[in-house]
Amino acid sequence: MFRTAPRKPPLSRRSLLAALGGTAVLGALAGCGVPAAYVAPGDRAAADDSARDKKLTWANWPLYIDTDDDDPGRRPTLEGFEKRTGISVDYVEEINDNDEFFGKVGPALMSHRSTGRDLVVISDWMCARYVRLGWVQEMDRAHQPNVARHLDPLLRTPAFDKGRRFTVPWQSGITGIAYNRRALGRDLRRVSDLWAEDLKGRVTLLSGLDESFALLMQGNGVDITRWTADDFHRVCDQVERQVRRGQIRRFTGNDYTKDLVSGDVLACQAYSGDVIQLQADNPDIRFVVPEEGAELWSDSLMIPDRARHKANAERLIDYYYAPEVAARLAAWVNYVCPVPAAREVLAAAEDEETAALADNPLIFPDSGMRRRLAVARDITSTERPEFTRRWNGIVGL
Repeated sequence: MFRTAPRKPPLSRRSLLAALGGTAVLGALAGCGVPAAYVAPGDRAAADDSARDKKLTWANWPLYIDTDDDDPGRRPTLEGFEKRTGISVDYVEEINDNDEFFGKVGPALMSHRSTGRDLVVISDWMCARYVRLGWVQEMDRAHQPNVARHLDPLLRTPAFDKGRRFTVPWQSGITGIAYNRRALGRDLRRVSDLWAEDLKGRVTLLSGLDESFALLMQGNGVDITRWTADDFHRVCDQVERQVRRGQIRRFTGNDYTKDLVSGDVLACQAYSGDVIQLQADNPDIRFVVPEEGAELWSDSLMIPDRARHKANAERLIDYYYAPEVAARLAAWVNYVCPVPAAREVLAAAEDEETAALADNPLIFPDSGMRRRLAVARDITSTERPEFTRRWNGIVGL
């Protein structure tokens, strides 16, 4: 039985890259002798105790897994894995911010020590940093037939991890445009619609650099899988002009939803998963993937360097790529499911509300929407200091 009642997603799913947060952590590591392009020498793996120790430790974000309606302390899919495999999972909801977690585990990884975690879930733009630093173990797809078969083709080849050798998406989402159709009186179809005169002072953009730039570039017709520094600065010039003319009310984190619900804002950059929740209370709230396209992003599973239960972690990842398990999870979290085959499982559900989720394009994008989605090239360590200074200067205007 799937859980279908709407629930609020955890705050800061795609947490903000603070003005000095990420660069401060990298600076501290560089001060300890770790250059930005550092890759750990030698074997990244510790001795794997999976065969002897039927256990693993998994760090995830709060409210990012299914729970039992009557007993929120129970996690049905996770219990199913433990029962099926005999592997005990210590599930820890300790990740509240990508940069904060990076700072927590970075010292151990830098010195080639175990973090005490066998599996973690962080946003792909931050995953790129771990992969480049050599802090992640390559997965053995021979142990993951479900991943090999069912991973969404749109998510298979991000620029930072071609072939997804080091990361596997946990859940995905779309950064697009949300708006109040009744209050606005018309539909929005393009990124440039945000700059319409009747929206002056009633538009918000996301404040996080990694969250905001790709959609704005797409509005300029840029292929975000291969964008350039010139593309970035062109977007900054445009946004700066809109700030100075009063078009943009403010830059936000996840609190953009409050402005949209209150009516203070009519249109904004938004995450698809949030809008599903808002629509449960207000069907006038719409989400659009602009004609020029939108960014498809992921929070991904990784096995850290020196994790002691790699095979167990690989087995758990593959379990969640079984379509029936992915379907149960998708019915609860309401993000874009990285397992398209789960749609058929939901469509066959006896419960009508559950079956209707199979037709929700914000969980299973239809073919037309999929053609407009792309995974952005991430910001490299070399680019980040300059781009962060430029963007934060605009956000602070």
